[in-house]
Amino acid sequence: MNDKPIADDIPFDRSMDAPAGEMRQLSPLVRRLVAGNGGPFTFTGTCTYIVGKGNVAVIDPGPDHAEHMVVLLEALRGETITDIVITHTHRDHSPAAALLKQATGARIIGCAPHSRARELALGEVARLDASNDHDYAPDLIMEDGDAYSGDGFTLQAMATPGHTMNHLAFQLPEERTLFSGDHVMAWSTSIVAPPDGSMSHYMASLDKLRGRDEVVYWPGHGGPVNEPQRFVRALSHHRRVREASILGRLHAGDTAIPAIVERIYEGLNPALKGAAALSVFAHMEDLVERGLVKAEGPVTLEARYEKK
Repeated sequence: MNDKPIADDIPFDRSMDAPAGEMRQLSPLVRRLVAGNGGPFTFTGTCTYIVGKGNVAVIDPGPDHAEHMVVLLEALRGETITDIVITHTHRDHSPAAALLKQATGARIIGCAPHSRARELALGEVARLDASNDHDYAPDLIMEDGDAYSGDGFTLQAMATPGHTMNHLAFQLPEERTLFSGDHVMAWSTSIVAPPDGSMSHYMASLDKLRGRDEVVYWPGHGGPVNEPQRFVRALSHHRRVREASILGRLHAGDTAIPAIVERIYEGLNPALKGAAALSVFAHMEDLVERGLVKAEGPVTLEARYEKK
């Protein structure tokens, strides 16, 4: 689930895009199959990654789409899926794990199940909660720093909360790459939508990536993130610019989130306005926590805000 395409000066390799249903070899250890669930929040579809040869791990098998499972299993005929690895439990990433486990006997490992970690007075809580896979049942929950050794490869978990509070990225040290899930993507910024999303955690997770030595990220949607250190810096800057825009609108007298969205998301696809409002709300929650903004009453989508 995503917000709005980021600045054009951030590198985005469209040559690595592929249509749904086409298995593509990305590197000696990594293949990708795109699910047929493209849309304004998923770009061309969810990227399912296959790591290894012979005995393989499947990262984010995607939504509950029978056709995607048929194509995946056919593409891996003659190989053994030993593990199904999940970055987070949005319904475009994890529901197919149960189908794949049933078909192959592979275990499910990765992030913890979704839980509403905090309660907020949100009018959109029910809809947001519906975007999560409540049936996800891992056989092994991985924590920050946990490593899984496959046949000729290693996947090391990195806690990257923010887009969701249970989000994990996975380092592949043999190729100095990172499966970044929906935390960092080249095609769009990630939506950070409370209560499951947190802007303060998201920004801290971006900072956590600084100084690492990966040469490319493989994201949950779209093509690779090249020059990842530059990209992460640009993402952080993008968020700080958005924060400054929100503060500017508050200074100009806009007090409600819908009015701020109309001003700072000019030309936005109407289908994404709800996501934009939630992103502004996440920024507002963070600004209130940092003492830069105050709310009239509880911090909600409907509250009135002013700059301190």
